[in-house]
Amino acid sequence: MLECVVNVSEGRDLGVLDELAAACGEDLLDRHTDPDHHRSVFTLVGEAAPRALARAAVARLDLSAHAGVHPRLGVVDVVPFVPLEGSTLDDAVAARDAFVAWAAAELALPCFRYGPERTLPEVRRRAFVDLHPDAGPASPHPTAGAACVGARPYLIAYNVWLTEPDLDVARRVAAAVRSSSVRALGLACGRRVQVSMNLVDPLTVGPAAAFDAVAAHAPVAGGELVGLLPAAVLAGVAPERYAELDVGPDRTIEARLARRRAS
Repeated sequence: MLECVVNVSEGRDLGVLDELAAACGEDLLDRHTDPDHHRSVFTLVGEAAPRALARAAVARLDLSAHAGVHPRLGVVDVVPFVPLEGSTLDDAVAARDAFVAWAAAELALPCFRYGPERTLPEVRRRAFVDLHPDAGPASPHPTAGAACVGARPYLIAYNVWLTEPDLDVARRVAAAVRSSSVRALGLACGRRVQVSMNLVDPLTVGPAAAFDAVAAHAPVAGGELVGLLPAAVLAGVAPERYAELDVGPDRTIEARLARRRAS
């Protein structure tokens, strides 16, 4: 089984987001929405739901009218396939490549691959500059932009809110906590600021360690889990910290898969 964590460039129109969620059917495990990022993260399983979501998003959204604090290349911005138990990274690569071919042919969507070949930050830096799409038109879709389609191990998207709304501080903290296990940006979200992180090796640096690393550099107001996390990562968190870190047993991929099987 494969997980696919599709990042869509819409975080404000709840009616549209409900339409996009409905397109995913029972394969939708979680939806996280952020109006300041103007972005929603749909956690899906399988290969059919990501295609249904991409088709609906390209039809309903217009990147030319989009403004949000999170970097983006398209309305279907990031489409990473992640192997779950019983699957391998090779399976994720095959699903990624099949999605790229489908999106280019069916949606006229330029697609950039990431994973074993290159990282997502590299694609963001180089896309349409000195990196051409791997499939689809050579220039961005007029309303949908382009998609970054990946194959990768599990990572955790995790934000830590700072007490003081100082963007310069958030950027300095992000630089301080950045490592081979943590990608980090300092972002302003309305009247607040956050250190927005991808924990790319969450068994080494999970939410608790990331939270504490940020807190070592600046006062923090709380943590925010984006999407789900593996049970193995949650096992490393003391239960008394669940509320502080915004995690818990119901926020694991295993719990949502069990709920899906029971429904």
